[in-house]
Amino acid sequence: MPKNASSKNGSIKSAQKVKATSSAAQGLRDLFEDSLKDIYWAEKALVKALPKMAKNATSQELVTALTEHLDVTKQQVSRLEEVFQLLGKPARAKK
Repeated sequence: MPKNASSKNGSIKSAQKVKATSSAAQGLRDLFEDSLKDIYWAEKALVKALPKMAKNATSQELVTALTEHLDVTKQQVSRLEEVFQLLGKPARAKK
């Protein structure tokens, strides 16, 4: 086999490998973004639900725990919005 043919085949294989790798990387990025959207949806749902739960709680200890959890959840939402911004994507929830 001529030297050029071997080199050409190597280039084709390298290009295919790069394409497969970038395709896999894009798949992982898509999975990561979908997971972020799922988590964002859950955290936003908690921000809505926790005040209602605290309002209906029968013990002060539970009210306090739910209120503290609400504060932490709001921080989580804020952090997720930062992550979306860093990725250059809008913060969108996915149910």
